[in-house]
Amino acid sequence: MSAATEIDQRNCTLIAFTILTGARDGAIASFKLGHIDIAEGKIDQDAREVRTKFSKSFITTFFPVGSEIRAVVADWVAYLRTQKLWGLDDPLFPAAKVAVGDNLRFAALGLDRKHWSSAAPIRQIFKEAFAGAGLPYFNPHSFRKTLALLGGRICKTPEE
Repeated sequence: MSAATEIDQRNCTLIAFTILTGARDGAIASFKLGHIDIAEGKIDQDAREVRTKFSKSFITTFFPVGSEIRAVVADWVAYLRTQKLWGLDDPLFPAAKVAVGDNLRFAALGLDRKHWSSAAPIRQIFKEAFAGAGLPYFNPHSFRKTLALLGGRICKTPEE
């Protein structure tokens, strides 16, 4: 995927984050920077702030899907914290800032400091990413199924 703009970088990281954590798209839309701990390799799905299924809170450990994928997410978090100077309450995946562009039409002009109101933009990013790669569309939830298959192959017990 292209990483030419902030929005491209966000979209690329969104795909990487989904496979790294297996999080549901509704939860992803509501994560804040304070929910992710890169050093410990985990994400806190606090139901008081994150839209989790059945409003349950839990901690998700990153899946072993490759250091390159983890680096994409770590770089994004570092960018938001050090370059944008965003804090723990700011969105991990911010909505696009929409304004009138040079051609006098509305356009995405960078990142806004607010969350998406739904998971629909995430599904659209997935559709565009797969189309751009010349692949059939796979929704974000299909990554969870992929991770379950991976777990079945590398884990010796259900607890692992």
